[in-house]
Amino acid sequence: MKIKQLFLGVLLSLNLISYAQSSKKEVLFTIDDKPYFTDEFSRVYNKNLDLVKDESQKDLAQYLELFIGYKLKINKANKLGLQNGDAYKAELATYRTQLSKNYLSDSKVTKELVEEGYQRSLKEIKASHILLMVDENAAPEDTLKAYNKIVEIRNRALKGEDFGKLAAEFSQDPSAKDNKGDLGYFSSFRMVYAFESAAFKTPVGKISNPVRTRFGYHIIKVEDSRDNRGEVTVAHIMLLNPKDDNADEKAKMKKNIDDIYQKLQQGENFESLAKQFSDDKSSSSKGGVLARFGSGQLSSEEFENIAFSLTKDKPLSTPFQTKFGWHIVKLIEKHAVRTFDEMKVELENKVSKDDRSRLITNSLNEKLRKKYVVKRDDKMYAALSKLVTNDYYDNKWEVPADTKAFDKKLFAINDKIITGTTFLIYLKTQQKAGITLKPINKLVDSFYQKFLDEQLTTYYTDHLEGEFPEFSNVMDEYRDGLLLFDLMEKEIWDRSKTDTLGLKNFYESNKAVYQWKNRLDVIIASSTNMDVIKKAQKLLKQKVAPEKIKEQLNTKDKVTVMTNVGVFEDGNDALPKNLKHEVGVSEIEKDGDYYFVTMVNKIMPAGPKTLEECKGKVINDYQQFLEQNWVSELKKEFTIKTFPDVFDRVKKELNK
Repeated sequence: MKIKQLFLGVLLSLNLISYAQSSKKEVLFTIDDKPYFTDEFSRVYNKNLDLVKDESQKDLAQYLELFIGYKLKINKANKLGLQNGDAYKAELATYRTQLSKNYLSDSKVTKELVEEGYQRSLKEIKASHILLMVDENAAPEDTLKAYNKIVEIRNRALKGEDFGKLAAEFSQDPSAKDNKGDLGYFSSFRMVYAFESAAFKTPVGKISNPVRTRFGYHIIKVEDSRDNRGEVTVAHIMLLNPKDDNADEKAKMKKNIDDIYQKLQQGENFESLAKQFSDDKSSSSKGGVLARFGSGQLSSEEFENIAFSLTKDKPLSTPFQTKFGWHIVKLIEKHAVRTFDEMKVELENKVSKDDRSRLITNSLNEKLRKKYVVKRDDKMYAALSKLVTNDYYDNKWEVPADTKAFDKKLFAINDKIITGTTFLIYLKTQQKAGITLKPINKLVDSFYQKFLDEQLTTYYTDHLEGEFPEFSNVMDEYRDGLLLFDLMEKEIWDRSKTDTLGLKNFYESNKAVYQWKNRLDVIIASSTNMDVIKKAQKLLKQKVAPEKIKEQLNTKDKVTVMTNVGVFEDGNDALPKNLKHEVGVSEIEKDGDYYFVTMVNKIMPAGPKTLEECKGKVINDYQQFLEQNWVSELKKEFTIKTFPDVFDRVKKELNK
């Protein structure tokens, strides 16, 4: 699935900006008499123009060939019936739902919420709270009881009683007994919106007025406010935790990380040690440097806290263990909080998933009620309302067996008729135990308003193609892209994996491409001390094992030598630069601050890889080979007719 997302992501990244074509729409070419028009060709060409790296693809004649080839593949997919597959339909529907979310919001309200979220993200609040639980739909008397109780507790706190003790005694937050209501530091988007707003609006040292959330009533004591600590760039050396829960392996791992730390204390270079010994291969080649990060962005809070605790005066951590392994972290740079522009997309995404989204939804509902004038049949509605009894509160209410009288229009949205029966069925689906809004007619009225808003939103969503041409274009292009992926998978990718004879013949014809460089099976010892490396050289000549060499030359207080064992190709960073390809112990070589001596156990000369050794690369190359020949076959299968005079006009328009 990730491959499909990547494939479609690349394809659709070209299709997110609408292009207004001023020239009239004409047929550019046909495939089996199906027309393809100039407006689509021009739009796609313009959107791709700045993104293609191959200059030949900017040539309009060449691009037309590519475009025809693309449409040939789509025709083939439709001919095979791939558009009828259940998985295809489901994925297309899922994408449409995701895309439509961009059109189901109030941009003004969203903008205000995003800006507010950013301003709050510049601070972190330390607070405690007391919670009295009460359901969102609780009866008025239950709501009032909880409210009066939280006011009473607040008054006691205002008179000087210890807030923590009151939290431990009264708060219905399960953690309050242990933490006395302490929530620690938090910033925007960490709490439900109403709670966050109250916390950020309450001065330090003060207690908020009661605030209602979906959990109940809270009072919040704000204890501190500090600037957000921003982001940090660090380098690290990591030794992965052993796969097996073996005490000896754990002890060996701890000894290794302590040895590396000791070498750092002795003044050895962090970047060099990271390249030699870190198991994080994504960062080791860069001296262990990680991408900058902020609070909550990594999978280890302990790693983050230690990274942020480092300073210019104390830039190196002691070894520490996380769930991933042992680490030593070095501070590279601390960064201030990102700008609004840098965080805007991230904040928009958070707003859409937060309680704030209710404000956006309410704003959209108001607009849709104005856009689509709905007139309800009040007589039918009154009759429908009487059918709902108090059994609804116990989840026992049923839609009447005979609803023929309600199979008529309750209301209409343009040409879409919504019947009374549809509303009854909706009420049934909303029925659940615990609903407390009374009397029953008030509950039905509440659900009707929700039902109306949902029907308006559904109608609006179903007609987005007519409202927004760019939405229609993106959906068409995604529909084709999804078909193309399924077709490629069927005709090219799966075939390249299962056609063992074809794959083998391709490999044999191109064997010269798949070659090993010279490889060396080696033991490498390194040290910053010449005398120590000489001793290591002597021990290697005596065929002493790497671990024994370290035991003999390192002490409890000082690590003087490290070893690296493996099979490496020419050019690998782990190999000393001037190492000779000779079996035996090498001369001592110096590179930077380090002395190296290498024992070459075996030389594996350059030569062809077996098919198994390079199968992944061969499959990839075979796929490209199959695809190159595929379009030629499709041109024979389908009838293509082009219109050169139309293409000439398009070229003139695009070259202006």
